[in-house]
Amino acid sequence: MPLTGRLRRLAAHLVAALAALLTVAGLPAPAAAAPQPVVSGGRLDWGIKQSFLTYVTGPIAKGGWSLTGGAATVGGSTFRFHSATGGYDPATGALTASFQGGVRFTGHRENGTDALDLAIGRLTLTTTGAGRATLSADVTSRSRETGKVTATPQTPLADLSLAGTDLRAASGTLTLTNVPATLTDAGAQAFGHFYTAGTALDPLTLSVTLKAAEAEPTRTPAPDRTPSGGPATPGPDPTANPTGDPTATPAPGPTTGGPAAFADGALDWGIRRTFRDYVTGAVAKGRWQLADGAADGGAYFRWTTGKGGYDPATGALDAAFTGSVRFTGHTTGDTHGLDLTLAAPRITIADGQGRLTADVHGHLPGAAAQQQTAVELARFDPAGAVKTEGGLLRAVELPLRLTESGARVFGSLYPVGTEMDPLSFALALDPAAALPPLPDLGSAPAATPAPQAAPAAASSRGVPVAAAVAGALLLAALALGGGLLAVRRRRRPGPSDPS
Repeated sequence: MPLTGRLRRLAAHLVAALAALLTVAGLPAPAAAAPQPVVSGGRLDWGIKQSFLTYVTGPIAKGGWSLTGGAATVGGSTFRFHSATGGYDPATGALTASFQGGVRFTGHRENGTDALDLAIGRLTLTTTGAGRATLSADVTSRSRETGKVTATPQTPLADLSLAGTDLRAASGTLTLTNVPATLTDAGAQAFGHFYTAGTALDPLTLSVTLKAAEAEPTRTPAPDRTPSGGPATPGPDPTANPTGDPTATPAPGPTTGGPAAFADGALDWGIRRTFRDYVTGAVAKGRWQLADGAADGGAYFRWTTGKGGYDPATGALDAAFTGSVRFTGHTTGDTHGLDLTLAAPRITIADGQGRLTADVHGHLPGAAAQQQTAVELARFDPAGAVKTEGGLLRAVELPLRLTESGARVFGSLYPVGTEMDPLSFALALDPAAALPPLPDLGSAPAATPAPQAAPAAASSRGVPVAAAVAGALLLAALALGGGLLAVRRRRRPGPSDPS
């Protein structure tokens, strides 16, 4: 056989062998990129600028601030924003996290109008590369010159420095601590040029929970449940469900005209913001601990598993909750000068009067220890505030005032009649009704200020077997091809060889 034909046949066999060996080696097809994790829950703590807070509440502005959207305070002078959402790319460290809640500053009140009126909310951190990030927010402010109020969504308030922080390859909880912040040009305008661009603001701390993105559900057609030629599937019984909605269930309690019993519910109460700030602040240097099902909502505590009964005819209510909150502070060694526990709260409404009671254990600084059950802490007016909706009996932010026995519980720290944090509750008259969700503060912050994961270095041990086989076959092919070419060069064609 002529040498040229031999080369062609050998090449064909070599290609076939290469394909077969690659199949045996299991060379994988290019895999689809895994979905990137999402930000689902977390908190951002920021004092904005302490000198600004002092100015607002001082003798010149004579103003104050209020919280909106479930924002809270930490230690008295730091604001906590919650329920982070956003996205994260572990390959590049790109992060976007938007937080709920806001704060409004007012002051310089004249003729019923606050010349200083600034509100910020929906804070969003976005990394911009090269160790930097931007903090933006929805801003509503009043001009000192014209008095005109303007609202600007996602104004870039501050530039953040992430120098030396590697955000790549994080998982679980991503935490950034004491991130330096400086005012931007747009931020200076939002603050009425009270500060110039480049002014140092308070550092911020954030912690976000990273979760795997949910896979897109596979949509399959619903099976035909009616056999061919068989009887039709019976429809819903209209006598059991007058609305005609096959997913609805008859509502218990009020719709039947009798008292309603419930076995689930939630009580939300922050006790008093200044008390929480005192406990965690620079004086008491304390904390609180939750037990028996109580939860932290940032601006309030939640007691759970509400059980009891409600009579819609009279408005009478008796609801008992589980859980406890223990406040400790002024600690020396193992001794707490402040050690107060509030547990098993109960709401009652009778004869148009609402009462909040709880079990009390412990003491405040300088006060005698107490251990009492069902102490009346505060009273509220339920008129027009307690409503039934969506299978729930609800009241939102009921004004609450301290009673005489409640004042004794707090060691006369507050006088009788002091306005405490408002009270909210939701009771499931319909067992299928969903209780209001808590603000999502995310998982506990990580121990390290930020993930320092570096990208994995290339390693020969990481080369797949199939790739190694392919490389060996390629080398073999090159060697064989080179040998055949060398043979061909040595044997120059003679007169009888085809050209």
